Amino acid sequence: MKQHPATAMLGISLVIMLIALDQTVVGTALPSIVADLKGYSLYPWIAAVYLLTNAIFIPIIGRLGDIHGRKPFLIGAIALFSIASMLCGIAGSMMQLVFARALQGAGGGMLVGSAFASVPDLFPDLKERVRWQVMLSSAFGIASAVGPALGGVLTEHFGWRSVFYVNLPIGILALVMVWRYLPLIIHHQEERSGLDWLGVALLVATLFALLLTSELGASLGFLNPTLWALMAASLIFAYLFYRHQIQSQQPILPPHLLEHATVQLLSILSFLSGLMLFILVFYMPLLLQAGLSLSPKTAGGMVTPILFGITVGSIINGRVIMRIKRTRYVYCAGVACLLGGLFMLTQAGQETASIYLLTAFSLCGFGFGFQIPNLTLQMQSAVARADLGSSSALVQTLRTVGSMFGASIGGLVVNLSFNHAISAHLNQLGISDSRVSSLFQTPQILIRVSDQLQLQALAASLHLNAAELIEQGRLYLINGIHHALWLASGIAIVAIYVGLKLPNITNPHANVSDTLAETPDDYL
Repeated sequence: MKQHPATAMLGISLVIMLIALDQTVVGTALPSIVADLKGYSLYPWIAAVYLLTNAIFIPIIGRLGDIHGRKPFLIGAIALFSIASMLCGIAGSMMQLVFARALQGAGGGMLVGSAFASVPDLFPDLKERVRWQVMLSSAFGIASAVGPALGGVLTEHFGWRSVFYVNLPIGILALVMVWRYLPLIIHHQEERSGLDWLGVALLVATLFALLLTSELGASLGFLNPTLWALMAASLIFAYLFYRHQIQSQQPILPPHLLEHATVQLLSILSFLSGLMLFILVFYMPLLLQAGLSLSPKTAGGMVTPILFGITVGSIINGRVIMRIKRTRYVYCAGVACLLGGLFMLTQAGQETASIYLLTAFSLCGFGFGFQIPNLTLQMQSAVARADLGSSSALVQTLRTVGSMFGASIGGLVVNLSFNHAISAHLNQLGISDSRVSSLFQTPQILIRVSDQLQLQALAASLHLNAAELIEQGRLYLINGIHHALWLASGIAIVAIYVGLKLPNITNPHANVSDTLAETPDDYL
């Protein structure tokens, strides 16, 4: 019972749409979520816990897919992701939402760990795979293009909870398509019949320690011994994980991958890519809504060019990458394009024209479109076919870890800049009332109407100009986000330097066949 690869790719494309739609729709709604559930202090955690569980499950499922085939894990991932989306929608507090997002991140990690590695299973030849990648890029682009605007419309007219429910119909359709049309392809390697569960435990400990280090760094302070203890724990667990992978008989990440020079370069670039992407995507809605006073609907439309640019860049990249001998320059050109867009955004303010912002966002997205698929193609061409799942998972995991740090580091830079500036402004005005300083402790007041009304009530009794304070706070928030964008620009320069060391893409898996399940039960 063979299936045509086109129908299988349609199912995988729906999975990609599910991932992209969730990321873009939820991002637009985050300021409204924070305003409703009263938890700006947990704002970065909505993304961080998702990314943590995402990073944990990507390599695990990638390796299990190498051993047992990817289809059963992809089916389970779609089901888990859909259920978690429903739990996010019914969350009654920020803490409940954080826990639901952690579960959703686990499902998302299983999706990523299975979906991307399924493509080289279906298309061993690199040139053919690049052509079919356009289908995935289009699916990602469609979901990404409508995601921000859809998130804004849903948030404005139906409430933020609806942005999570939109995953359910896509998830059901994806589940049916994958169940029916995706074949079970198994790399028969009997010596890899299990998984290194001690390695899993060490991986979880490493990533959790990294998460705590990144998230608590701002509140603990650089000189706090607890922060240094967390840093030390992260390094110790990472070292133990690495040493154990070398000795393990069923490693999550095969040691020869970790020692491969090209894999090491691509690992660095994947991490840097996640850092830049999340600093940009996670804080642009906050800039537009809290800094520039745009509605969720308008803000969603404004950031759409980022995702549309990723799609266009990915499609163009797929057309040119196999026609260019020195493929490293394609990647570096993408980072340079991103760098130009980031610089434009560092100059943006309340008087900036919409066309300027749209151009900058398009440039950033176009640059990412040349980076993201290239890293995956480079990794898949650098390793043996039996390691496609693990190597693809490594790219996605490190990008996710980079995103986790991007959200945290971006938040640290933005919050420190905002707090320092607003505190200095209040001192300059001679405002010492703790109730006022408490309201301005975070930028939440810029998006929460009840906090603004409370400030107006205080201003009347203290003879303050509430509107002027709010407006000044917006300027300080914009300045803080500019600092985060300058940080992303510095990371882009490092990425160009590392990218120039990449080898050219090769096609090692052409004419290599794997075992394709032929019995009806193998398609269930």
